[in-house]
Amino acid sequence: MKKALTLFIFLFSISQVKAQVKWLPKFVQKMYFDKDSTKKNSFVFLPVLSSAPETGLEIGGAGLLSFYSDKSKKSTTRVSNVYAYASATTKGQSHFSISSDYWEPENTFHYRAAISYINFPSNFYGIGNNTRKADADLIGEKRFKLNLSAEKLLTKNLYAGVVFGGFNYSYTNVDLTGIFNTDPQIENRSGGASIFAGPSLIYDSRDNNTYTTKGLIITSYYNLMHGILDNNSYVGGFFNIEYSQFFLLAKKLVLGLDIQEQSLTGGRSPFYLLPALGNDELMRGYYNGRYRDRNLIAGQTELRYRLSNRIGIVGFLGTGEVAHESFSINALKPNYGGGLRYFFDIEKGLSIRADYGVGEKMVGESRQSGFYVGLGQAF
Repeated sequence: MKKALTLFIFLFSISQVKAQVKWLPKFVQKMYFDKDSTKKNSFVFLPVLSSAPETGLEIGGAGLLSFYSDKSKKSTTRVSNVYAYASATTKGQSHFSISSDYWEPENTFHYRAAISYINFPSNFYGIGNNTRKADADLIGEKRFKLNLSAEKLLTKNLYAGVVFGGFNYSYTNVDLTGIFNTDPQIENRSGGASIFAGPSLIYDSRDNNTYTTKGLIITSYYNLMHGILDNNSYVGGFFNIEYSQFFLLAKKLVLGLDIQEQSLTGGRSPFYLLPALGNDELMRGYYNGRYRDRNLIAGQTELRYRLSNRIGIVGFLGTGEVAHESFSINALKPNYGGGLRYFFDIEKGLSIRADYGVGEKMVGESRQSGFYVGLGQAF
C-alpha cells in the first residue's frame, strides 16, 4: 500500500490502556483501539497533510476497509480489503487511487483491481545507476492507470492467472536546458498510452497475508504491452518476479527476506516504463525514480519484533541496483533503517507503519534518506 504522510504518528506512542483514550470520540477509539478479536469488518482513516514548494499545501486522506469473504470460525480465508487515497494541493495538483484485494472463501480465487490518477510534479534525474542530484529536473506528470488481475488455486499453494489493464502517461517540462530535454537516452518524453495483458504464476504458503510469521510467496507475471492512440507503434513487455520468505525465530520475533527483479523487454525504452529504484516498500531511503534503467534487482531483510499486541519495531537492511544490460556486484547500493508499527486491528494483523530509511552517500552530495508512513507491512 502506498505511503501517506499523516498526522497520526503519535499513535505509536499511545498506550493500549483504554482508560487513557476515553477522551477521544467513540469512532476514533473504534478505528484505532478496538480490542474485538472477531472476524468483523474494520475501517481506518489517515489524514494527509504535507507541504512542498512545487505543490504548496497538500491535503487529503487515506482509508482502508478490511473484511473476510467467509467469517466462519474454522475458515482459513485470508483478509480482503479496499484501499482509497485522495489528495489535492493549493497549486491545483491532485492524486486519486482506489484498489481492492479480494479472496474468495478458502482462497480458491484471488482478485485484484486498482485504478489511479496522478497530476503531480516529480524530479527526474536521468537514466542509469549513477545519476546526480545536481541534475534534478522538475517535470509535470499526469498519469492514468488501470490494473486488473485474477488467479485460481490449481493445487495446494499454487495459483495461475492473468493480468491486464492500460495506462496513459503525459509529461511537460518548461526547462529546455535541463536533462529531461537534453539527454539522448530518454525516449518518449511526452509520454504515451498502452494496453497490456499477460500470465501470472504465484506460489503462496504464508500463514497470514497481512502479518506473516512463516511461509513464503513467489509472485511472477509478464505484461505484453501494445501502444494505443498516438503511441500505436510501441510494442514491448515487462517482467517481474518477487520472492519473500518469513521465519518465526521466537514467539514475537520474525525474520523476513525479500528479493525482486524487474526487466523491461522489447527494442524500445520509454523512460516512464523503466524500473525505478526506491519506494516505501523496497530500497527505503531512495527517492523513487532517482535511479532507473531497463533492469532492476533489489533485496532486503527485515527483523520484526512485537513489543505488545499493539506495538512493534523493525530493523531492515538491503541492497539493489539498476542496469541497462547486466548487473554488477560492485554497483550495488546499500540501504538500512528502522521503524515502528501500531496494530490498529490485532485480529487481522493490520498496522500503521513509520519507517526511516538511509541510502548511499554520493560524492559531493548529502547521504540519501527518506521517511515513510503508510498502512500495512513493507512486504
